[in-house]
Amino acid sequence: MNVLPYIFVLLAAMLWGTVGTTQTFLENGVSSIAVASVRSAIGGGILLIILVFMRKIKFRNWSWKWTILAALTIALFQSLFFTSVRFTGVALGTVVTIGSSPVFSGIVEWVIWKRKPNRLWGIATSLAVVGCILLFVNRGEATVHPIGILLALCAGLMFALYTNCSKQLTEREETLPAVAMTFTICSLMLVPFSQDGVKWVFSSQNLIPMLFMGLAATSIAYILFLAGLEKISSSSAVTLSLAEPLTAALLGVFLVNEYLSPTSWFGVVLLLGGIVVLTVGGRKSNSGAPVSKELEITES
Repeated sequence: MNVLPYIFVLLAAMLWGTVGTTQTFLENGVSSIAVASVRSAIGGGILLIILVFMRKIKFRNWSWKWTILAALTIALFQSLFFTSVRFTGVALGTVVTIGSSPVFSGIVEWVIWKRKPNRLWGIATSLAVVGCILLFVNRGEATVHPIGILLALCAGLMFALYTNCSKQLTEREETLPAVAMTFTICSLMLVPFSQDGVKWVFSSQNLIPMLFMGLAATSIAYILFLAGLEKISSSSAVTLSLAEPLTAALLGVFLVNEYLSPTSWFGVVLLLGGIVVLTVGGRKSNSGAPVSKELEITES
């Protein structure tokens, strides 16, 4: 199996990991849901306009069911995650959300699609999740609030469901139109809850960061993610997406002068180890085996 799908997903996760640092350049007081709404509108809307002019989208025969499900789950993921952080703090909310999503993805694949994740995925996911926990264990204040933990777990489940819905969508539609339609609909779902409107986007301080988050961290990132998702399993893709908090932490160290404890650096090593095991091991175990369009339990 080609290693490129794994690299595409990793690059997507690395682009997602830039969002936290980029948000520090925005004006204070803008709600996270407003940022998510505008980011989705830029990332999906601009792409949708281009594709409509190019006549690349056939609305009449479009896979509306999987598109709406993908848009709904990614909108719920963002809303639930940002709300959970208010109760638990960024560190704990991130660990519970990002750490639980690979587990949920494996369960969803097993229960709904009858694809049982293999031992390699289990080892890689265990390394990556433990690494994620150690990475954030000493960062920021955390409050073990039951509602916050529940919301974070629901956010992890939503990301797992989004990945599975998107895999079904990309088996029916091309990647570019799928991203455009999903995030345009997602932005429409989030706008009523954003409260801050859109005027704040056009200030000189906010425009460039939002364009970056919309075009690079949404359009390009999700195009890469779905392109990789076409060739690897959903569970593997979600495990590889743990490169997102890894990227965010390293950007914090090298760009914002944040401090990582020895424990956190050990978490970095474990996270990298899980990613390497899944990428290299998954590719080797699939080479020489017949691969169907539906497949591939190794990597997700």
